[in-house]
Amino acid sequence: MTMPVPELPADVPTNWGRWGDDDQLGTLNFITDAARARGVAAAATGRTVSLAYPVTPVPLSGPLPFGHSPAAMPAGVLQIVNLHGSPARAATDVLIINTHHADLTHIDAVVHVPSDGAVYPGVPLDQAVFLGSVTHGSTAAFAGGITTRGVLLDLAPGGRLEPGRDVTADDLDAAETQAGLRVESGDALVVRGGWRVTPNATEPLPAMSIDAVRWMADREVSVYAGDISDRPPFPPSGPLAMHQVALPLLGMPLIDGPDVTALAAACSEFGRYSFLFVVGPLPLVGATGMPVNPLAIF
Repeated sequence: MTMPVPELPADVPTNWGRWGDDDQLGTLNFITDAARARGVAAAATGRTVSLAYPVTPVPLSGPLPFGHSPAAMPAGVLQIVNLHGSPARAATDVLIINTHHADLTHIDAVVHVPSDGAVYPGVPLDQAVFLGSVTHGSTAAFAGGITTRGVLLDLAPGGRLEPGRDVTADDLDAAETQAGLRVESGDALVVRGGWRVTPNATEPLPAMSIDAVRWMADREVSVYAGDISDRPPFPPSGPLAMHQVALPLLGMPLIDGPDVTALAAACSEFGRYSFLFVVGPLPLVGATGMPVNPLAIF
């Protein structure tokens, strides 16, 4: 993603140099064995909830292989179906995936968005992406999967945040108190604001503030998945808190476009807002991101 980067505040949080100059895990370093065990302990019933929206591929042979989105992107997944043999003995397909599509639940690798020409933890973009290949900060960091405790903070139980709202640390504190728990080092943070980018593109969406990112940095959040993140359209009037601060400066992987509706319902049913959080991305090395199906296990 290429976009102008407005000037950042002097006290913006950063993890550059924290785990060395060549680190590619970023905040995934916070997921220790203890954090994983804390997550496993939260899986008491075996109920599983998906945080991914279903995807219907668009046939590539169709006349209009483009979907309607605020970013004017091609469809999230384009498909070519092949029939083998006569009569057909098998069907296969080729899928062309537009990884960062607004309608596709996906995880961003830290190379996805640079800050001042460099990606986490300070590697120049022209070194991280060289001759058409990603050599640093790619999806290689996700090859071992992500397993930890997940925590849902619902900012608008039963409804949605008002349009244009900037979420602050105080908002996260209040949601945490309401959930009756504390976000701990290594936790995956799932946030519900009651919004989805595509159908609400005509309204000013709520967005995370840099103040909220400072809160996440203090709590040592390992990965963020929220139905609110940064406010389109681009270019922004100020820094994008999640994509221009949390991702490139903290090294925090972002799961964009999750469906948290069923998760919120399950948390309400069980009367608890913590769960085992699991993401097993395809071990594809050298991409800027990939579609994922995050799972919450109660």
